[in-house]
Amino acid sequence: MENPAVTRFRQYLRIKTVQPKPDYESCTRFLLEQAKEIGLKSSVFEYVKGKPIVLLTWEGRDPSLPSILLNSHTDVVPVFEEKWSCNPFEACKLDNGDIVARGAQDMKCVGASYLEAIRCLKDQDQQPCRTIHLSYVPDEEIGGKDGMEHFIETNDFKKLNVGFALDEGIANPNDALRVFYGERGVWWINVITKGNTGHGSQFVKDTAISKLNRIINRFMEFRESQEQQLAIGMNTDGTKYHVGDVTTINLTMLKAGVQHNVIPEEATVGFDIRIPPTVDFTAFKNMIEGFVHSEPEIEFVQYNGAAYYTPLSENNIWWVVFRDFCKGRNIPIEPEIFPAGTDSRFLRGIGIPALGVSYIRNTPILLHDHDERINENLFLEGIEFYKDLIYQLANIQKS
Repeated sequence: MENPAVTRFRQYLRIKTVQPKPDYESCTRFLLEQAKEIGLKSSVFEYVKGKPIVLLTWEGRDPSLPSILLNSHTDVVPVFEEKWSCNPFEACKLDNGDIVARGAQDMKCVGASYLEAIRCLKDQDQQPCRTIHLSYVPDEEIGGKDGMEHFIETNDFKKLNVGFALDEGIANPNDALRVFYGERGVWWINVITKGNTGHGSQFVKDTAISKLNRIINRFMEFRESQEQQLAIGMNTDGTKYHVGDVTTINLTMLKAGVQHNVIPEEATVGFDIRIPPTVDFTAFKNMIEGFVHSEPEIEFVQYNGAAYYTPLSENNIWWVVFRDFCKGRNIPIEPEIFPAGTDSRFLRGIGIPALGVSYIRNTPILLHDHDERINENLFLEGIEFYKDLIYQLANIQKS
């Protein structure tokens, strides 16, 4: 006898919303069916053809107060099926209760938990003071341009009057919940050098490759300094650095040459750079421009002029209620800067405080990995967590 919430979760996991061709149509149909069962108002916005945003709403007792947004994305990343122990879109359940499926951690477990939490509150007739919106957005796994980034620019979003948002986090192999209050800025850059060409048997001066090699060394030296800082560094409050507290630089692409015996006249290197919100972005940009001097060309494939975070202070009622709620349930939490990127960055960028938390603890981090999984008992435990947390947040009388 499987818990009905687990059954519905597994149905959600079986919908193949895998990039690059997610089945958003079946996903939307499933979510609208759930909304009808629970008794929620529903809307579908399709600003980009084939990429629907599903919004479910439970109106509060005082709709004039800023609302609560429970955000999740519906798409998942591709799989290498030969590396999985079972079909990644079958949502098979092992004897120990582990549910193995793409999206089990990232992040259909959270989107399903929101639905089940609201279902429980509705069944208990616990209408909140504030209106609650559940947003299910597309394309987060490929940058969110046609999803949340577009949504926040619309009048449909502005009418929601969002005061606070919850979004995804990451699993923790330890007992604590990882809570993310900010994200690093994402810069993808190409550095393009040009130089003298010639025969591969000669010592040709000032080649594109020799110039590029010097530039790569400068980037790698800075990368090493940040890695050392992560290993030994401490925050001002005495806590150890997490990867989100430092700048990571990774060389991810190299392109040059036409054949082995011809020295290329042009070479390109691509870097993935992630910058914490505590860094002066203008000063950092000046620094990397100094790495390449004036001759090579820097192309910004992705660029954020700043990164935003939600302050964890006594003046932030949302944080205080969240922190005290977890303390009251004896759930340890680990606040940190998210090392990658989620839709929360768009919300924080327009001034909406947001916290990212997935109720996945004592579980290996398997997002984007083979045999991604979550245990059914942990999933059910998470529903109770979200149910009580959402109710407390939605009943805050002041913003």
